[in-house]
Amino acid sequence: MEKVRNLLMPKPNPQQLLRDWQRRLRQECRNIDRQIRDIQREEKNVQKAIREAAKRNDMGSARSLAKEIVRSRKTINRLYENKAQLNSISMHLGESVAIARTVGHLSKSAEVMKIVNNLMKAPEMAVTMQEFNKEMIKAGVIEEMVNDAVDSALDSDDLEDEIEEEVDKVLTSIAGETVAQLPEASRKDRLKQYADVAEEDDEEFEEIRARLAKVRS
Repeated sequence: MEKVRNLLMPKPNPQQLLRDWQRRLRQECRNIDRQIRDIQREEKNVQKAIREAAKRNDMGSARSLAKEIVRSRKTINRLYENKAQLNSISMHLGESVAIARTVGHLSKSAEVMKIVNNLMKAPEMAVTMQEFNKEMIKAGVIEEMVNDAVDSALDSDDLEDEIEEEVDKVLTSIAGETVAQLPEASRKDRLKQYADVAEEDDEEFEEIRARLAKVRS
């Protein structure tokens, strides 16, 4: 019965498909913009909490929160890259319109296939791009190809080392004056003490970290 229904239903023409995909791509870009704004807004609260922790000489909490900011800024960079790739897909699809009008069907695009495959590895875009992938394979725009698992490099030891290197820069930029006012010996001892071992945060800091993690997801 399902097969009969599919045969009776008119297939969308190439131009309709392209318009629909481009509309949805624009919506995804707007979603990315909204997520970036949410992260940046929440980051301001975290910056305030870092300055307050530094004033209390609680460098453990300040460092822990600074690490969350580093992670969030890396997420924002990824989101901007995702948006650029979505715009690139839309541009390539737009170029296909003229060809589709001439030949009556959508032609395969190696560039679109490459970008879609890359976005399927991005945690923020994996589900959405899997859906696009199926539709574009069905429409003949791309070929089915084996896609690697979601990029696990985001949690690798190398990334953790990179994050640690950025934490001190964030602390200096946000609470540099406060940290500088600490006695020299105290400052060194504090920073060394919390470089690798995080102090248990109170409920307030845990809530702040949870909010920031939520808008990143």
